[in-house]
Amino acid sequence: MPNKSIFVLLLIQIAFIAGLNAQSIDPNQITIARDKWGVPHIFAKTDEEVAYGLAWATAEDDFQSMQFNLLSGKSMLARAYGKKAAVLDVLNFIIASKEIVDTLYDKSFSPKFKRIISAYTKAVNVYAAKHPQEILVKQAFPITEKEVIQSYVLNLLLITGVQDYFSQVFNNQLPDIYKENPIGSNAFAISKNKTTDGKTYLAINSHQPLEGAYSWYEAHLHSEEGWNILGGLFPGGMCVFHGVNQNLGWAHTVNYGDFADVYQLEMHPTDKLMYKFDGKWEKLQERTIKLKVKIGLGLKIGVKRTFFWGKHGATIKNDKGFYAIRFASNMRINAVEQWYQMNKAQNFTDFKKALDMQAHAGLNMVYADKDDNIMYLSNGLFPQRNLKYNYLKVVEGNTSDNLWQANFLPVDSLAFLVNPQSGYVFNCNNTPFNATAPKENLKISQMNPSINYIKFDNNRSLSFQQLIKQYDKLTYADFKRIKYDLSYLRPMYFYNAINAEAIFSIDENKYPEIADIILKIRNWDRKGNKENTGASIWLLFRDFLGQKIAKEGRKEGSKITENDIVEGLKYAKKHLLKYFKTLDVPLGDIQKHVRGSRELPMSGLKDVLAAMSSKPYKNGQFRTDAGESYISLVQFSDKGVEVETVNAYGASNKKESPHYTDQMEMFVNQQLKPMTLDKEKVLKEAIRIYHPL
Repeated sequence: MPNKSIFVLLLIQIAFIAGLNAQSIDPNQITIARDKWGVPHIFAKTDEEVAYGLAWATAEDDFQSMQFNLLSGKSMLARAYGKKAAVLDVLNFIIASKEIVDTLYDKSFSPKFKRIISAYTKAVNVYAAKHPQEILVKQAFPITEKEVIQSYVLNLLLITGVQDYFSQVFNNQLPDIYKENPIGSNAFAISKNKTTDGKTYLAINSHQPLEGAYSWYEAHLHSEEGWNILGGLFPGGMCVFHGVNQNLGWAHTVNYGDFADVYQLEMHPTDKLMYKFDGKWEKLQERTIKLKVKIGLGLKIGVKRTFFWGKHGATIKNDKGFYAIRFASNMRINAVEQWYQMNKAQNFTDFKKALDMQAHAGLNMVYADKDDNIMYLSNGLFPQRNLKYNYLKVVEGNTSDNLWQANFLPVDSLAFLVNPQSGYVFNCNNTPFNATAPKENLKISQMNPSINYIKFDNNRSLSFQQLIKQYDKLTYADFKRIKYDLSYLRPMYFYNAINAEAIFSIDENKYPEIADIILKIRNWDRKGNKENTGASIWLLFRDFLGQKIAKEGRKEGSKITENDIVEGLKYAKKHLLKYFKTLDVPLGDIQKHVRGSRELPMSGLKDVLAAMSSKPYKNGQFRTDAGESYISLVQFSDKGVEVETVNAYGASNKKESPHYTDQMEMFVNQQLKPMTLDKEKVLKEAIRIYHPL
């Protein structure tokens, strides 16, 4: 039988299975209303029907990114994306997501949420059956409910950074949890006691990749069972990850904590794969993964790798021996149901009850509500470690005395701050010990020492503190100005180097060949607006220096030398003259926000509050790739909730859609679109209203 015929039969099978499974969901009872920006507002009687509608709308807008996340949970990414994606397939296999989900699924989710997972999965399978030309790996469909959850297990592990432990142990190194990251997120909540209009403000301001599986997708979910929320999720998400309902809202930022531990196993001198544990010899289980890796022109090659599993969990071998990496993010699999409960919370008590589920392995939260409660939490699954051991170093793996179990510190014992008198809380991926006014901040001494929270700040967190202290009370315009600030501090805070300020005091007389660019950088006002010419020099200098430090294997945060500065400025000068024939190049001429045929000048630099990261593009230019992405600014008052949002490009990732680029102009100009949770208003103003097919 020809291959094409086999494929047709396969699609018929998919459609048949999906049709059988979907009989309990009537798509005609689900309404998708697209507003003028193409954002989907999904209305239905039940939460299950809303989940079905969300899956359908997401697939319409970005089935490719949706599939990336689903394929990651099935270890099938390499079949679609080739060698570079194989590392995620391998990681998913190493952490045993399939075995863990098989074991925990039935007891991890409520009956209600199992039905929601089922409805979501059905919609994905029906869409795939009706759009076979969009399928990346035909063997991947139909997907199952458990496979959807497997993708969550992997992606939540990535959020906590556990992949860095595996990567560095493979390379015979110990991970550094205190390594700073120049790309992150911001979240602010301001009490009505600190606002001039008596409203409570919330800034949801994640910094993520602008495109792909981990970029933000905006949706409004509304059921007659009390689900009514607008916010952002990743393609493949079953509910809003952070956003706002009619009573409350929250923002996430990534936190950096001690989310994994490395154990060195004591191996038997002669017996293969035998390791000592509590005075006995145990045997590691061998696990072999067989991957198909795309190599181009429709060809795939088979790859086989072997890993190990023992009492500590996932185990790998490097040049120095066998090391087990233990982490919490594969010990609980119901994080998505916790998000669902957060979506449906109607007040702070409900929200706290959702937090007490303790299903999220990491992430900060900044919260605000209509009752003027504000909150900061550096959340995570932090095990109750034995304080006799230093888990920041490699721990001996021959005793159960240091082998922690799935008993995690309760939420109330974490960095948890509610309603400080200062009237504000914030996080910019910085230490949880700088989350409000200095006199009210939490103290390290208050925390369980085994949590090992990070202790560093960054330009964004320090800038926020410097800006907020200027106001006894803020207007909403002041709030926006802080959120969109583009400034660096004096002295300069540069995560690569503690003495970054030295660039501004280098002697131009000592280096006449670059005296002109030395004077220009010295006179720079340290702002990253798109009209700014000094910002272009800084972008090039910092890009060069960051790469130099990484290439030479230097520890970040150490001092840079005068020679480093000179080399960086020479590089910047050479680049500007080569491509632009002048040193006076506005940032917007060198940094572009690009999608399709649209290229717009873009403000923002790494680690300013309105942060932007970019990568080389063409003709000496750079294109934005991460940073400011989905932005939602919220105001709560007695009259209800007001919401303004913007996404980096548009609601659709399909080139033929009018919503592929229609938010770009707003985005680069720091403008937002008004949004609403009101069903009647949405339906009245919608451009298109329809049912899933």
